[in-house]
Amino acid sequence: MGKKGGVYIVIMVLTVGLLMLMQYTKPKEVNWFPSYVSKHKIPYGTVVLNDILQQLFGDKTKEVNIPPFEFLNDNSDAKGTYFFVNDQIEFGETELYNLLDWVSEGNRLFISADNFEEKLLDTLELKNERLYSGLDHMYSHKHQLVNPLLNPQKEYLFEKDNYATYFQNQGDVPMTIIGTMTNTDEDEIKTEKFYNVIKRSYGEGEVILSTFPKAFTNYFILKEENRNYTAGLLSYLDSSRTIYIDNYYKSGKSVYTSPMYIFLNTKEFKWAYYLVLIGVVLYIVFQGKRKQRPIPVVLPLKNQTLAFTRTIADMYYEKGDSKAMAEHKIDYFMEYIRSKFYLGSIGNEKEFYHNLAARSSHSPEEIEKLFSFIEHLRNRENTSNDELQKLNSSIEKFKKQAHGK
Repeated sequence: MGKKGGVYIVIMVLTVGLLMLMQYTKPKEVNWFPSYVSKHKIPYGTVVLNDILQQLFGDKTKEVNIPPFEFLNDNSDAKGTYFFVNDQIEFGETELYNLLDWVSEGNRLFISADNFEEKLLDTLELKNERLYSGLDHMYSHKHQLVNPLLNPQKEYLFEKDNYATYFQNQGDVPMTIIGTMTNTDEDEIKTEKFYNVIKRSYGEGEVILSTFPKAFTNYFILKEENRNYTAGLLSYLDSSRTIYIDNYYKSGKSVYTSPMYIFLNTKEFKWAYYLVLIGVVLYIVFQGKRKQRPIPVVLPLKNQTLAFTRTIADMYYEKGDSKAMAEHKIDYFMEYIRSKFYLGSIGNEKEFYHNLAARSSHSPEEIEKLFSFIEHLRNRENTSNDELQKLNSSIEKFKKQAHGK
């Protein structure tokens, strides 16, 4: 490698090193993915909620890591509150009716999600609507609790979403309002209140629905006094019986099965991994070509049949055994007749001559003359060189005429 090539390598290495330094030192981006997993510390994880539940209810809580349908079938004696929090929950018809049957026996179902399946809403005679922010400027959503014991005058601000979901009653039975929300414009003019947390009786039990699942996330609870709003919602859980906390319907993964997660989630390991990859690429570019062995040229095998035949013929000729050569020549010719014209051994000579003449473009007289000469050579004890040459010429002439040449 010349001096110029070395300069290019140095420049490239310095550039890569500078880029890596810039990436390593820049602030880590906040992960706003709505996972709702109880072990995640990201803004929309629920590790803080999990700690609060343990502090408030202690051994009354039980985490469920399997689908509700499977859990309720395996635990027919389960009694209490089934607690769900996620951005979207869709049970499916069979699982939904299984849950509602369990509620009708005197249990409580608490679901907090942005969206609810139509089957659940139709069963409870409810409808979901969305409240969007304005186009000219952002609106803030303010949430309130209705219960007089939960400081209903207090408003809890949430500014991360430009829309919110609320309920409309579609039946004759009134629903119990637990929480409301409002849009407040820049001039602090309050608009209409919308119901986003409601309670509905079902059989001997109750169903509580909330369209504000982010109220249970780390970001909301740890901001200012928002924890009081979350605590107010949790007060509707029946603390006298077991609270079953769902860990199955979650948008994020609670367990990472890939070993690469350890490397890519830790800053130091991640850049060590990238350095190894960059080193491998550089090695392939600058060293792989130099270390590669030349590919040998393998010549195809030559067809030595003609050379072998000539060698054998020369051996017979030098030995002076014209009789043996004539016998071989005649045998090869008879094999040629059998394979080319599908004629076997000579039985009836006239019929054989007539068939061969018809298939080889010869007259019967020419065929009879050739085979008479062949029979003459076979009956003699010795064969001269002139006779051998005449035999060869006759056979070659026969083949040329038979092939139309």
